[in-house]
Formats: sequence, structure tokens, C-alpha cells
Amino acid sequence: MTSVDRPEAGVLPFFVYGTLRPGEVNHALFLRGRTAAEEPARLPDAALYEGPGYPYAVERAGSAITGELITPAPGAYRELLAALDLLEEYAGPGRPGNVYDRVAREAVRPDASRVRAWVYLAAAPLARRLTASGTEIPGGDWLRRGDRV
Repeated sequence: MTSVDRPEAGVLPFFVYGTLRPGEVNHALFLRGRTAAEEPARLPDAALYEGPGYPYAVERAGSAITGELITPAPGAYRELLAALDLLEEYAGPGRPGNVYDRVAREAVRPDASRVRAWVYLAAAPLARRLTASGTEIPGGDWLRRGDRV
């Protein structure tokens, strides 16, 4: 049984923060035509790190990252969930080969309302390496990663 099959998990939107955001390559490949709504949001208590062409999010109290809240189109949820799990190299809860772990977290909309959503965070071994020696993306916004103030 996967975490999505458990009643407490339910059908959740996705919080995306990197190449799945509108205008990015994986949005066009995986999300175009499969969404009912896309809206800006923030993920509290997370930091963003550079990866090889895509970012990694890790848990960190007091920080936040910018992204979008994606609501799947009616009838597209299971197919989209499976496709994103494959893309993010997530094989299920606690699997040692996971690159990312899919977890349910609260995202915050611009009006300050909160919504529970799936988010892919760097799996624990990778998260430890990133926090020890990775390159953090200032401001937690993948789309503004080239901006230096």
C-alpha cells in the first residue's frame, strides 16, 4: 500500500518548486493539460539547493521556498501521481533508492490560507549532504536563481 492509498493522505494537490513550475521544461512535459488550477504558494520551513539542472528542497525551520500549488484535472490524479513519482525517483515511503521523498506538507497561498499538498523533498541522505556542503538558492525561488542582489 502506498501513502496515497491511506485514507489520511487522500487526494492532495502538489506543491512544485523547480522544473515543474509554469514555463519550465517539466511543466510542459508532465503537467500541461493535466491541471485544473495552478496558483502561487510558499512552502514554509524549507530551503532550496541547486542540483544538476534542477533544485532540491530540504526541511529547514524558519526558511521558505516559492513555488506553485498544482491541482490535478478531474480524472488525471492517479496518472499524474505515478508520472511525478517516476520523475522524482520516488519508489515509496522509506525506500533506500529514493532521490526525493513525497511528503504531505502545508503550503501557504498569497492570502495566507493553508492547504495540505504533496511535495517532493530531498531524501534524507541527500538532504544531509546538501545542508553540509550544497549551494543554497538565495530567497528560495528557483526561477530567480540567477538574480544576485
